[in-house]
Amino acid sequence: MDSQRPFLYLTLLFMLFLIWTTWQQDHAPKPPPTAATMASSPVDGGTAQDVPTQGASPALPGTDTVAPPGDAAVGQTITVRTDTLLMRINTRGGEVLEADLPTYPVSLDEPDKAVKILDLNGRNYVAQSGLQHQAVTGQDVKALAPDHLATFSTAQTEYTLGEGQDELVVPLTWQGANGVSVTKRFIFKRGSFQVGVEHEVANNSAAVWSGTAYTQLKHGPPPQKSGGFLTGVQAYVGTAYYHEGKFAKLSFSDIEKMSKENTPLNEIAQNGWVAMLEHYFISAWVPAKEQDEQYYSMLTENQGNKAYVLGIRSPVQQIAPGATGTFKDSLYVGPKDQDTLEKIADGLDLTVDYGIFAFISKPIFWLMQMIHNVVGNWGWTIIILTIIIKAAFFWPSAVSYKSMAKMKAVSPKLKEINERYADDPQGKQKAMMEIYRKEKINPLGGCLPILIQIPVFMGLYWVLLESVELRQAPWILWYKDLSIMDPYFVLPLIMGASMFLQQKLNPPQVDPMQQKIFQFMPIIFTVMFLFFPAGLVLYWVVNNVLSMAQQWYINKKIVGHA
Repeated sequence: MDSQRPFLYLTLLFMLFLIWTTWQQDHAPKPPPTAATMASSPVDGGTAQDVPTQGASPALPGTDTVAPPGDAAVGQTITVRTDTLLMRINTRGGEVLEADLPTYPVSLDEPDKAVKILDLNGRNYVAQSGLQHQAVTGQDVKALAPDHLATFSTAQTEYTLGEGQDELVVPLTWQGANGVSVTKRFIFKRGSFQVGVEHEVANNSAAVWSGTAYTQLKHGPPPQKSGGFLTGVQAYVGTAYYHEGKFAKLSFSDIEKMSKENTPLNEIAQNGWVAMLEHYFISAWVPAKEQDEQYYSMLTENQGNKAYVLGIRSPVQQIAPGATGTFKDSLYVGPKDQDTLEKIADGLDLTVDYGIFAFISKPIFWLMQMIHNVVGNWGWTIIILTIIIKAAFFWPSAVSYKSMAKMKAVSPKLKEINERYADDPQGKQKAMMEIYRKEKINPLGGCLPILIQIPVFMGLYWVLLESVELRQAPWILWYKDLSIMDPYFVLPLIMGASMFLQQKLNPPQVDPMQQKIFQFMPIIFTVMFLFFPAGLVLYWVVNNVLSMAQQWYINKKIVGHA
């Protein structure tokens, strides 16, 4: 048995996994791109089809597609500026049309261009909320409760959080029939991406007001993205929800399929939220706790443009004549900062999607946070993390390297056996096993180092891909963003050289074909790593250097005294 064969199999398996993930990115079914007319259309984000129907289940496509006269009219745009948010709100329904993050530039090359999360005219991505009165025979329901198509009024269209001001309230008012009025408030706080949203109902009618509030996120089909060879896994774009300890992702294709099968999401539960996930950033509606909420999904279509809706409806609240009642929710529009998300709602940090490697990525990120709190630099954090991981597996690795050193010491004998039994595979196998038994060599022992590296590598890969804390994180020199590829390819070239040197420390391959394949492995990996995040390549380089030092010492100790 050739001791290098397990290395070859594991390496090929690793490469196949990387190629498969890239194939998924480039060839997996994607929703069709948003129609070009949407990008140039005026601000008009909703139709009556977006409004969830009253009752046990949400609206279905094709129902009530025509907005009532007047309700579909485009309202005024209110601009709100805080230290963390630039938000545009429509007076029609208080629909949040846009949300920019001034403290998060799109890229280091465009420091003045803020990341845009909510974006009506770009991706038909908006946050909607409204009230619905319980239907009673003979009553005009829309005249007693404003949904997100109703027309509100505002005292001003520009609001700014001033110096020394910790809170900013943006009120919208709506006047209904029979003395019923609603004040819708958006409450912004300094340093926060969380916005309080209140609907205060003043019932000055002679009858009991009875109704519910709903909050929902709507997103059009994401544009198709072209990916190169092994440029990485595309981050998940879609919806997610959580309640009573259950976290679930609901892709746009899932919502469309459920809608076509007339089985949309319709669950009653407490203590949850709904969210729209994109790379590094999310929007999420978080309702009040300890009350039964209805979680629903919808597929809508307006002039051929599809949109996917995920929302929550509150329980019914009754307000006596002459009294007021308030529905309270909060809207988070910001980065996937795990510490912040944990404080806002249970399970909201799960939107940082590490995929199947979460059980590895989460401990890695926790350890990286602890290190970063001390050193204050994510590049040095990765180097220290690599040293800690290497130290943790020092003894198992040492056993493997001792086995490899012994293999190198007996390699002349193995080569002789290979030549002697060239036409007798069974005889060659028996002779090699006899040497392994006599020298106390485990031919599979050399697999352990790479077995340790692969899961840690993939776990760190997802940390770099998903953790906004590492987005645009600098290290030294030209490394201004460790989450993107090395602009000058220095680290990948060093990594390839380290793999080549590491091979020289390993026992030579007996099989000529395997020997040729292994000669090309450093080149193949170097090409692949050209496109990986620089932080990931940094980990691999440091790990290779430490492995070579350990392996060189053991080789010198064992082979030198052989």
